[in-house]
Amino acid sequence: DLLIVDEASMLDLVLTNHLLRAVPPGMHLLLVGDVDQLPSVGAGNVLKDIIAAIEELRAAGHPVARQMAVIRLETIFRQAADSLIITNAHRINHGEMPIITNAGDADFFLFKTQEPERAAQLCVELVRERIPRRFAIPSADIQVLSPMHRGVAGVAALNEALQNALNPAAPTKAQRQVGSRVYRVGDRVMQIRNNYDKDVYNGDTGVVGAIDLEMQQLTVIMEGRAIAYDFLELDELTHAFAISVHKSQGSEFPAVVIPLLTGHYMMLQRNLLYTAITRARRLVVLVGQPKAIAMAVRNNQVTARYTGLRERLVQEAT
Repeated sequence: DLLIVDEASMLDLVLTNHLLRAVPPGMHLLLVGDVDQLPSVGAGNVLKDIIAAIEELRAAGHPVARQMAVIRLETIFRQAADSLIITNAHRINHGEMPIITNAGDADFFLFKTQEPERAAQLCVELVRERIPRRFAIPSADIQVLSPMHRGVAGVAALNEALQNALNPAAPTKAQRQVGSRVYRVGDRVMQIRNNYDKDVYNGDTGVVGAIDLEMQQLTVIMEGRAIAYDFLELDELTHAFAISVHKSQGSEFPAVVIPLLTGHYMMLQRNLLYTAITRARRLVVLVGQPKAIAMAVRNNQVTARYTGLRERLVQEAT
C-alpha cells in the first residue's frame, strides 16, 4: 500500500522512470530526501522538480494538489540541539560562514594550513591518532571525504597515505597488487559497481578479511557477510579509507575529516560542503584554507539542469 524511497535526491530521470512504472495503481508513494544536497549523478533533478511542481499546483489551487503534500522536517535527532554541525549546516545553506571556535567541547573544528602536503599529513594524523585520542572514536569509524580524486589531498593520494599509516605491510599480512593498487588484509574497501550475483551494490563498504594467493581469491566482510572475489574481479573494488563527497551521499559516519583547499576550486560548491558536513553524527574536522571554505560557501551556482520535468508535471496535471 505504501512505497517509501529514501535518499530521493539521488534519483535520476531514468531510475525514477523505472521505479514509477513498477508502482501499481492505488499505491501511495513517499519520497524522503534533502534537495540541498548534491543532485543525482545521472541526468535530472527529480526531487527538486517534483516539489516545485506540487507547490505550483497548490498555489494555483488545482484539485489534484489535494492528493499530494510537501512536508519539511525541521527537528534534527542525529545531534544535540546545540551542535555546531547542525548550526553550521544551516549557516552554509544560507550562504554564511560556519562558526568555528575550536573549543574543547565543540563538535566542529578547523585545522588551518596553506600547504596541500601538510593538509594531507594532518588528515592522516587526525585519523590515526588525534581524533581517537581526544574523542575516543576509533580510526575505523572516521571517514575522510575529499572534494576531488586527484591531487595531494585527493582521494587517491589520501587512500595510499592512510593505508600506509593504518594498515602497513607486514611479513605476516597477505596482500595482492592490482596495477598500482595493493590490497591488504585489513584494508577498508568499497564496491564501485552493482553486482547482483554477489548481492553487493555500488557504494557498499567493507574490510578485506582474507587473501588466498593459492586460490586467487580475496574475501571482503560486508555487514557480517563474507563476499568472495576472484582476483580478476578486483576492478569492482577500490580503497575507502578516503572517498569522494559524491560517493558519501546517502551514508553517515561517527566522524568525518574534510580537506578543503583552493586547489579544489572546480568542486568547491555550497551543496558539496553541506553534503560533506551532514555525513557526520558526532564530529566534523575541516583541514586546509579558510579561503577555500569561503569559496564553497559563496558558490551557489550549481550547474543548471534543464530537465523540463516540473513543467511537464504541471501540464499533465492541468
